[in-house]
Amino acid sequence: MNTTLPVTVREVGLRDGLQSITRTLPTEHKLAWLHAAHAAGLREIEVGSFVPARLLPQLADTAQLVAAAKALPGLVTSVLVPNLKGAQAALDSGADLMLLPLSASHAHSLANLRKTPDEVVAEIGRIRALRDASGSRCVIEVGFSTAFGCTIQGRVDEAEVLRLLQAVLDAGAERVGLADTVGYADPLQVARLFEKSFAVAGDRLACGHFHDTRGLGMANVFAAWQTGVRRFDACLAGIGGCPHAPGASGNVATEDVAYLFASMGVRTGLDFDALIALRARVAQWLAGETLHGTLWRAGLPKTMRAAA
Repeated sequence: MNTTLPVTVREVGLRDGLQSITRTLPTEHKLAWLHAAHAAGLREIEVGSFVPARLLPQLADTAQLVAAAKALPGLVTSVLVPNLKGAQAALDSGADLMLLPLSASHAHSLANLRKTPDEVVAEIGRIRALRDASGSRCVIEVGFSTAFGCTIQGRVDEAEVLRLLQAVLDAGAERVGLADTVGYADPLQVARLFEKSFAVAGDRLACGHFHDTRGLGMANVFAAWQTGVRRFDACLAGIGGCPHAPGASGNVATEDVAYLFASMGVRTGLDFDALIALRARVAQWLAGETLHGTLWRAGLPKTMRAAA
């Protein structure tokens, strides 16, 4: 395992975080969040989702966020896309990457997308054809939600995850990632499934997405990193969740993930002071909402500051 490779953190607060909060954050605050996150060193940000505004009015300004993000140097602009119509909107916006969700849980797939997992695979194939025909270079990434368990279905078989993983690669996905959508995973399970998934996908397995619902989020990030994962989703202040996964609160906090890797000498390019300052602003904008994470309260240890 090469421990010298840097880790990329994709900030997902502007999409995954805000979709779980009833209030709609004003666009001006989202733009301030975007610019401050970039200034803090984040170079991949998921700025929204192309879904009908009637379903998620919180994300209705995604195209405007993409346009602003495209003006920031060195930034990979990512959006979530649930279907072919959303993919067309993503291509029209000029986003650099579209994240297509696929639920390994049959029950969650029907609740979230109203399609079976295999119907989603077929849609991914159509999206790949659309992307290719457009001449766009937008990267197609598939995120496997509920890969480690589901609050609706319960257990999700590893063999089914691996079958679907091969299916989406065959359908044209260029990257895949595994997500513990409901916070069920433990570090041994994470290590086992990522190792098996690397055997199927190789370097196309490019992301880990973890929730800290039951306190194991950071341990699971570390377990995935040990298998070779070098890119993780995280959300400032640990907000976020899935509307169709009851109890799935709290992504791992961006500032805590940055600290985990910095404590081990692994580069992320993130500025702690800037992240904590941005967290304070987000806390004001979302006053009354439950925020998560630990670094903001404890601060950096003196040993790390001395070594900086």
